[in-house]
Parts: sequence; C-alpha cells; structure tokens
Amino acid sequence: MEAKMTTAQDDGENCFSDAANRQMQRLVADFGRMYRERNEALQEVARAHHDALLRLARAAELRDDDTGVHIVRIGHIAELLALKLGERPQFAQHLRQAAPMHDIGKIGIPDNVLKKPGSLTPEERAVMNEHPKIGADILGRSRIPLFQLAAEVALAHHERWDGSGYPSKLAGEAIPLSGRIVAVVDFCDALTMDRCYRPAFDDDQALKMLREQRGRAFDPRIVDAYIEHAQELFALRDRINADQLGLSALTGFADLQLQVDA
Repeated sequence: MEAKMTTAQDDGENCFSDAANRQMQRLVADFGRMYRERNEALQEVARAHHDALLRLARAAELRDDDTGVHIVRIGHIAELLALKLGERPQFAQHLRQAAPMHDIGKIGIPDNVLKKPGSLTPEERAVMNEHPKIGADILGRSRIPLFQLAAEVALAHHERWDGSGYPSKLAGEAIPLSGRIVAVVDFCDALTMDRCYRPAFDDDQALKMLREQRGRAFDPRIVDAYIEHAQELFALRDRINADQLGLSALTGFADLQLQVDA
C-alpha cells in the first residue's frame, strides 16, 4: 500500500515537472520572440534616424556644394583610410556611416557667411567656427552609439594636431582618432573639388599641400598613410564620382549592431 502511494506521488511530481518544463519553454520562446522584436524595432528606429540625419547632412552640404556627393566620398574614403591604418573593420564601417555627418552643423550657418566668395572677416570666421558645436549638438542628443560617433567627428574634425584648431584647441592624440582621420580626408577632398571661391586643385598639388600640413594640422601617421595609398584613395573617389552613389551606399545596416542603452 505504501509503495503504491509513493508511486502515485512520484507520478504527480513528474506530471507537475513536465507541465512546468513546457511552460518554461513557452516563456523562453516568448521572451526570445519579444527580444527579437524589440531589437528589430530598435533597428528600424535607428535606420529612420540615420536616414533623416544623412538627408539633413546632405541638405547642409548642398548649400556648400552643388552635387552633395562630397558626403558620400567622405564616408567611403574615411572607411578605406581607417582600414589602411590597421583599424578594426567594425570601426571603419562605423566611421563610413558617421563621417558624412561631419559638417551637418553648417545647416545653422547663414548663407552670407557660408557662401561668401572672398575671405571671411574675424566676425564671420567666428560664426563659421560655430558649426562643429552646432553639429555635435544635433547629433549628440541621441543615445545610439553611431550618432555619438558622428557627434565626435563633427566636434573634432577642425581640431589641429598642433593645438591651434577649433572649437576646443585639442592637440595630438587628445583629438579623437575619428576626427583626425576625417580631417585629412575632408581636407584632400575639399581641395580637389570646385568651390565658390576657387577652382579645384589637381591631385599632385593636393598631396603637396597635405604633406606641408603633416605634424601641423594633421596627425603625421594619418598623412603618411594617405600619401602611401593615395592612388587607391583617389581611384575610389573617381569611382564614386562616376557612379554617383547615393545616400543608400553609406548605410549598410544589415551587419551593424545598433543598440540604445537599456
């Protein structure tokens, strides 16, 4: 009699255990689905945010460049240069997406300053020099790491290696690497494009001018890498110009983990 009671009790415990296991499995599956849906929603928000900011960056760029393709070149060339410097592919990819927003702060600069064909007065220069802070303020309000990197680039890309840049007069390696890379890429790209106040310089002249700023405006290691790989970088530039790649070429969200703080 006692043995039968024990068996029945054991059977009851096993039934309870099996039911509990099934319930736990359902809970785990539900949490897994909720986690995936939450991440997909965050990805979609990030895509929309990134797309909006890229379009805002393009709007700012169109005020300073008739084609707006400058921001496409900056993204891809910064990525390639980062790889030539030995940086991790993930960092280079993130930089490709962040770098095009480097001048987004120009959206807040008046046309009479931004498009002035001659030299700026000290007062106008002070207004122009506000654009890194404006850009960082636009971008830095997001908790998404990509946009925080873009804010870092916007704020740092006019700092100079010798400490004479703006807005914070950072020097040497105190300047974030992202800003140091984009500064070199932006300088060379701007020299080789027509501007409202001068025609484009040829590639050799641009490299000469870059070399003159080695250790002054720019990190010597980055200048050396740019010059060493100049033909490959210029070939990428020419390919972008020929293909007229759009903003979609800068995204690549499929292999980028975008998360916000929980």
